[in-house]
Amino acid sequence: MKKSKYRRLLTVLPAAFLLLGCEAGEAEEEPDDFGEAMEHTIVGIEAGSGTTEMAEDMLNDYDNLEDWELQTSSTAGMVTALEEAIENEEPIVVTGWTPHWIFEEFDLKILDDPKHSLGEEEFIHTIVREGLEEDMPGAYTVMENFSWEVEDMQEVMFAAQDIPFEEAASDWVNDNRDLVDEWTEGVETVDGKEFELVSTPWDSERASSHVMQYVLEEMGYTVDITNVDPVVMFQAIAHDEGDASLAPWLPMTFGAYYDEYKDQIVDLGPNMSGAMNGLVVPTYMDVNSVEDLPAKD
Repeated sequence: MKKSKYRRLLTVLPAAFLLLGCEAGEAEEEPDDFGEAMEHTIVGIEAGSGTTEMAEDMLNDYDNLEDWELQTSSTAGMVTALEEAIENEEPIVVTGWTPHWIFEEFDLKILDDPKHSLGEEEFIHTIVREGLEEDMPGAYTVMENFSWEVEDMQEVMFAAQDIPFEEAASDWVNDNRDLVDEWTEGVETVDGKEFELVSTPWDSERASSHVMQYVLEEMGYTVDITNVDPVVMFQAIAHDEGDASLAPWLPMTFGAYYDEYKDQIVDLGPNMSGAMNGLVVPTYMDVNSVEDLPAKD
């Protein structure tokens, strides 16, 4: 396999969706005022991202959001604002996703989105380069068998807030041997064969990539992880510059890239179901649907 020129193209994508602090307000005592307390503002990820574009469309899809504002921010601002809002039991609405470690740390809920403005359930797929099954049948089998739950990924992500992802991944593997043994059943070990995982620098995909790196290295592979922009990820697998990726969110998030390269890659199907984008609020807020957010007077 050719050495990947894509290793030099390390671009930073949002690792999480972003949150905004809000004006002090007693949401539980005066539930009708929480929109005003937040200045009718929703905060999403960086401007230009697919999720931000969908969230902007959401403001047009729902009549009650007509005068709401979507404000972009930063990852650091998201975490700080969420912690501060929850500490003070203040209302806050954010664009978010699951799996994400914030759902392990805080009591949060995703609001129902009847119009599916932010999409429906998504599936994270495993894709590999053409010819991998013939070149590395053992690694191909592990990739084909790999499947886990949202809670598994979030456990690794949450642990990685305090320790390196490599350590969080190895701890998870050692605590979940029964499941890992299902992935590797009947697979023979190798002696140092090189394997290139192509991923994105989102925390969710860092979790899956490092878990797979640890599992394959136990099988004798030498594994390198390259984090790149999603379109570069698909290009790398399609052009034989990488062996596999566990990162494609489908059908919405990476759907356009998948459609462009699907004839040049091998799709092994979902490795996780239940992924979702949506508006996220703390559970103490008395709101369950996007339609429940109060219109601006």
